[in-house]
Amino acid sequence: MSFTMNESVGITIDNVGLRFGNTEVLKGVNMEIKPGEFFAFLGPSGSGKSTLLRAIAGFGPTPSGRILIGDEDVTKLPPHKRNVGMVFQSYALWPHMTVRKNVAFGLEERRVPKNQIDDLVDEALDLVGLKHLADRRPSQLSGGQQQRIALARTIVVKPRVLLLDEPLSNLDANLRVQMRRDILALQRKLGLTTIFVTHDQEEANTTSDRIAVLNEGVIQQMGAPVDLYDRPANRFVASFLGTANILDGAVDAADGKPCFRSNGKISIPVTSDVQGDACLVFRPQNAAIHQAGVAPKDGEILLQGAIRDREFLGNVVRYGVAVGDHYLLVDDIHQNGHSYLEPGTAVELTLPADRPVVLGKV
Repeated sequence: MSFTMNESVGITIDNVGLRFGNTEVLKGVNMEIKPGEFFAFLGPSGSGKSTLLRAIAGFGPTPSGRILIGDEDVTKLPPHKRNVGMVFQSYALWPHMTVRKNVAFGLEERRVPKNQIDDLVDEALDLVGLKHLADRRPSQLSGGQQQRIALARTIVVKPRVLLLDEPLSNLDANLRVQMRRDILALQRKLGLTTIFVTHDQEEANTTSDRIAVLNEGVIQQMGAPVDLYDRPANRFVASFLGTANILDGAVDAADGKPCFRSNGKISIPVTSDVQGDACLVFRPQNAAIHQAGVAPKDGEILLQGAIRDREFLGNVVRYGVAVGDHYLLVDDIHQNGHSYLEPGTAVELTLPADRPVVLGKV
């Protein structure tokens, strides 16, 4: 048997806003999600990501603006007329029903003929690798198996889009890694346009074609994971997408070339259109750490400081380095048998000149 979906459709979010009382939770959100794309809404608690997902599904109050699935404006349609599939954080399985009955429930509600239901349920369960557990109840399944059943129940009705609301948060760390791989593999196989809501930047980075980073109901930046990580649009995105060194200062061109200066002790030539107050951002792995006396290569920035502390993180050793009034993090790849620098050691940091990103201060 071969389980096939309908043709992929895109999703358009056109100036969508939403209030709960006096609180504005979505503020003029605009985005285009491509057909067949795996797209993530990423942000902290209260950022509006789950509210936006529920607005697409039709749950909650009707927002201002428009939501289109394919060419159809669904903004004012009830959930059952939108043909979207949603997997909740809690899985929402019926405890008194067998796995088979849980998966068949949506088809029965749609009055699909019995012989077709049996075939579709078998195909969906086969797709998630759990056909052999069809007669068990949810309480007899592991968390990962329950997640797969929730997915099977959602895709069996062949929705136009798949919505995932923090579906991995109830799983332990190792199972989360495996499940995100399984969900992505399933999405790629079906070609189903999918939106994944998460506060975990690693989950978003490893699964998504593109990410929208939200904070306080506003899209801060949207793009491919590597682009957001390497070229954040603002301080919030830089700090939320992984660990970052962020130095406050200003950019001037006193000698004819832009230079970032901070606290009178750090002066770094930069290529930037930003002028005046600014911050400079680079990741811990962008810099290399050396004992004092290293000669920087052409195109490298040299910073002098002293080790304040050290953390062993398994794959890397992370040094905290005092450079003037700044506390900077630098990652050094861990090698078996390698000796590491002690707190108090004078060090020099080298940083390729093209790695730091200069952002206007907001």
